[in-house]
Amino acid sequence: MSQTYQSLQLTESDGVMTVTLLGPGKGNAMGPEFWDELPRAMDEINQMPTVRCILFRGSGDHYSYGLDVARMMPRIASMATGNPMAGERRKLMAQIRFMQSGFVKMHESAKPVIAAVHGWCIGGGLNMIAAADIRLCSREAKFSLREAKLAITPDIGGLQFLPHVIGQGFTREMAFTGGDYDATFAERIGLVNHVYDTPDALFEAASTLARQIADNPAPAVQGAKEVLNYSLNKSIEDGMQYVAVWNSSQMQSVDFGEAMQATVEKRKAEFNKKINRGY
Repeated sequence: MSQTYQSLQLTESDGVMTVTLLGPGKGNAMGPEFWDELPRAMDEINQMPTVRCILFRGSGDHYSYGLDVARMMPRIASMATGNPMAGERRKLMAQIRFMQSGFVKMHESAKPVIAAVHGWCIGGGLNMIAAADIRLCSREAKFSLREAKLAITPDIGGLQFLPHVIGQGFTREMAFTGGDYDATFAERIGLVNHVYDTPDALFEAASTLARQIADNPAPAVQGAKEVLNYSLNKSIEDGMQYVAVWNSSQMQSVDFGEAMQATVEKRKAEFNKKINRGY
């Protein structure tokens, strides 16, 4: 790693980059360090050709309590007065856009992103995991889009990502009530794919899933994410045309040839584990 971080711990193994939230606020609350470091960490990870899947998890007893209000106040207090001037409003908008950037980089990353949630996942934490491709949780996990109780609107991605994950109705329920929801509810509405009995079981399963993804040829997996992201706000026909163009080049790859040959020879394919596509 070329950079060091205070709020994140990055560990790479077998093509999987595990990113652990460290705080330093209680419950891995998201303070200045987190907002400054996540975009830089995503840029660094995205440029690592050996990394083929990213796994986010929390440290301690929780995923994240969300925004560390007390530690962020010195940064935003002058911009968030009751009667701000135009200049301060522009600064506040720029700050919000910067805070959004880390989650946008997760969503737009060519590499699949898994979020493994245990304990509380509140506010910014829920906005964050909404940007992931796959979400898993342990039985005791709880979720809350709590911004309404703080007299603000979720503004760092949750209202944009969540409707594609759980639909408009459940997104609106969570956003309007600011309520707390358990793992059973999260699984029922599709916020998480699977629920595990304990955090240890969760982390083991998440690592296994990440390795399964990383073992596949990266161009194929990353191509699937590219096409899925492209198709989010497009017609079926637009998506069909895009994937036809995408695969017309991908099917000329060495990995595709190896997959076809391995199938004929009835053996496990040996895919290239390192690619050079600027990711």
